[in-house]
Amino acid sequence: MSKLKEQKSIPVGKVQRATKFISTGAKIGGNYLKHYSKKLVNPELSKDELHQDNASDIYNSLSELKGSALKVAQMLSMDKNLLPTAYQTQFAMAQYSAPPLSYPLVVRTFEKALRKNPNELFDTFSHSATNAASIGQVHQATAKGKVLAVKIQYPGVAESVKSDLAMVKPIALRMFKLNPAEYDEFIGEVETRLLEETDYRLELKRSIELSQQCQHIQGLTFPTYYPEYSGDRVLTMDWMEGKPLGAMFKSNAWTQSDRNRIGQALWDFYHFQIHRLRSLHADPHPGNFIITPEGKLGVIDFGCVKEIPTHFYKQYFQLLDSEILTDTERMNRVFQELRFIYPDDSAREKKFFTEVFMQLVDLLGRPFRSPRFDFSEKSYFEALYRFGEEIGQMPAFRESKRARGVKDALYINRTYYGLYNLLHELKSDVDTTSCVDFKP
Repeated sequence: MSKLKEQKSIPVGKVQRATKFISTGAKIGGNYLKHYSKKLVNPELSKDELHQDNASDIYNSLSELKGSALKVAQMLSMDKNLLPTAYQTQFAMAQYSAPPLSYPLVVRTFEKALRKNPNELFDTFSHSATNAASIGQVHQATAKGKVLAVKIQYPGVAESVKSDLAMVKPIALRMFKLNPAEYDEFIGEVETRLLEETDYRLELKRSIELSQQCQHIQGLTFPTYYPEYSGDRVLTMDWMEGKPLGAMFKSNAWTQSDRNRIGQALWDFYHFQIHRLRSLHADPHPGNFIITPEGKLGVIDFGCVKEIPTHFYKQYFQLLDSEILTDTERMNRVFQELRFIYPDDSAREKKFFTEVFMQLVDLLGRPFRSPRFDFSEKSYFEALYRFGEEIGQMPAFRESKRARGVKDALYINRTYYGLYNLLHELKSDVDTTSCVDFKP
């Protein structure tokens, strides 16, 4: 990664972190004051500069804090319907790089986790991080002739999940106009996943299990993991050579056959997990994948995993059935089970939300309506983004006193949204019947 200025310390206490949030809020307030002062002179002034200034100030602050708030920014950047472009672009940096911690701080974290200095465990250990993101940073090491990737968690991340999410709530509600009822419904699910992401022993277990279960899928490759070099805040695996998937999106060297092959590997990977394992890698952003010199798709991060409850699986995946939108009785039952509509909604509310979710199910389910789907189809994604923007502006959603949807759907929806976007960036044409064996 490009050389970024290293941090010599990180705010870990509640007061320190709260102070940082407050100072960021003051900067945002100043940005609004500057914007409206200019608007007095130029009434036609757009909010582009305001969005850019706010996005930079928020991202810079969260980059110093690391942890859950930065992870939430990364998640928001994946939602092209929710944020202005300035926020999407700025927050997406959390997927690839954030200012790394200095080497002395890395050593202290490593020693606390494994009771040893890195040089006592490895033959070599890089002083500079090769990649730094929201939860931790990666260093290259060697041991017994193997080249290794050592992921080290930032100090205080696990302990600050709950308080960080509480402090980021006002920003999410006011600046991004999120529905308070939905925020409260889903934030518990986000907190659970983030706490799991900070438990590297759990990630080690899941990484070994899921990579072994998925290794038969054509076109995929996984690193080997090393328990003897891992702990609750340190995770060690093989170093995988290759280029990040994001860097390969615009490569003119790729043939359509390459794009289809990588896209098919992604599709098969996710649907095997969903329909066979009921447990899946729920963080499909480009920074979690690399393309190896052999042209395989390397999966390098299993930090965020969603286990799918059986009752939810049976409800949710009926939405993939092409006949559900014409079977009114079953559709109404499933829509109520998934809380798209409620039994005590008014007749007007039931009509409105039923019509909106029918359109959404039709759009999101379109790739499953034919044996193959071309994800390069620009008109499909324009329609998808446009409809998402329309939903975001609908007063009925913004002002709803209760969430429309269930918390178990949050990371499944996010996974599909991320997968579709990856396939769109890849311009892949895939066989959508692969591994999709759900029968309602």
